[in-house]
Amino acid sequence: MTEREKNDYFYVCSLIEYIARETKNRRGFIIEKLGKKGVEKLLYDAEVNHCLSFEQVSDEVIEQYRISCGEFDTISECKYAIPSFMDIGKLYSIMIEDCAEPGKEIDELLKIFSSFISDKISDFQTDVYYQNPSYLECSYEAGYLLD
Repeated sequence: MTEREKNDYFYVCSLIEYIARETKNRRGFIIEKLGKKGVEKLLYDAEVNHCLSFEQVSDEVIEQYRISCGEFDTISECKYAIPSFMDIGKLYSIMIEDCAEPGKEIDELLKIFSSFISDKISDFQTDVYYQNPSYLECSYEAGYLLD
């Protein structure tokens, strides 16, 4: 991946996390609503959208893809500070870079956000997010959290 592509994936992963938090939905639900073509469009537009606020782009995506509010709220009950949506976006972009075959990054993004690991990362009552990315990648590939 080029540096530009890495930045675009980081941006789009952060945007997906932001939208999921705003709408209280699982990250896999956001991916389902966007579909592969929607993710491709977000990646294509990422360089321009970097100049806009996440709030504005999020509002536009929520409206365009008719993303309704859900009940997957992993933030309001947390007692401690949670990682920012950009921290989580960075983690996802690292996982995509490390796990994807060259040229298959979009497919890997779709698979990671739709997998069990996404819900585990989003559970801020646990310490899963703080685990080493290689542990998360191995767990993702195994299909369960490794001991």
